[in-house]
Amino acid sequence: MIITQNRQFSPVNIFWVIIVGAILCTGAFFHLPEALTPVVLEPAVTNLIGLEIGKGFSPQANVFVTLVLTLAQAFLLNSVVNHFNFMGKPNFLTALLFMTLVSLFLPFLILSPTLICNFITIWMVSKLFNIYKQPDVKGLMFDLGMIIALGSLIYFPFIVMLLLLWIALILFRPFIWREWITPILGFAVVYFLLGVIYYWIDRFDEFITIFSPFANSFPTALQVDIHDYFVGIPIGIAMIFFLFILQDKYFRSIVHIRKSFQLLFFMLVLIVGSFYLNEKITINHFLLCAPPLSIYLAFYFSHAKTKWLYESLYMIIFFTILYFQFA
Repeated sequence: MIITQNRQFSPVNIFWVIIVGAILCTGAFFHLPEALTPVVLEPAVTNLIGLEIGKGFSPQANVFVTLVLTLAQAFLLNSVVNHFNFMGKPNFLTALLFMTLVSLFLPFLILSPTLICNFITIWMVSKLFNIYKQPDVKGLMFDLGMIIALGSLIYFPFIVMLLLLWIALILFRPFIWREWITPILGFAVVYFLLGVIYYWIDRFDEFITIFSPFANSFPTALQVDIHDYFVGIPIGIAMIFFLFILQDKYFRSIVHIRKSFQLLFFMLVLIVGSFYLNEKITINHFLLCAPPLSIYLAFYFSHAKTKWLYESLYMIIFFTILYFQFA
């Protein structure tokens, strides 16, 4: 079965992940409109260079490019998880679960700023997991501050990940005030240079408006199809099972793994909490949850012992996604 096969670290599983990802995006080919709006990044970038990603793509090409990008993200995240030995032994479950989660809702299956920003998310997470045993992380935290700034230029709510850097320092490091300052410096360098460019071309007023989302009123409605709630039910059940497995394994794990799981929890909280930085909430915002959630679910499926249960649960998730794509 799929889970048992992907518990192994075998090159064959690369094809399994690709096949599963391709099947789970088939619904998008039948439900996309005849034309899609190109992905427009945050005004900070668009106002300067007018970059529109996917301009001229047909809907089918849009879905195909999205599939290729998500597969690249899945294998990148899987390599990070295996490098830090989160699952006890290398496997391809993180890649499999990532491809499952990014197919959860139809809007996830087309190009979007959050899709592009997930490359930044994986890059950031790989560096954060690496600060635990570093003797000096000031340079690393400076780089992470710049990475957060770059992510916010793609999708502005990503700016809240600056708080995650300080949470990581609390979890992994003793208090050293210089390490707390350097992320701000790295973040400020990017926006300072951007501000200089805007000032140079006499458009500094437009630079100020970059930060206008902080003045947004609090959204009260989420634009979600009623079917999307049903798709999330099997994922919710799997997360409950994950908590039982985590309770059993938590104190048996090394300190680095325990702290990393805590960091992923705070990451999820910040992602969910940052929705107010959008004028209106869309389901695409929650695509940023895919990396941490896929690690959590992979941990459950790596350590679950009742084969019929975890195999059946994954097949329910798989077919539920397909059913509501065509419903």
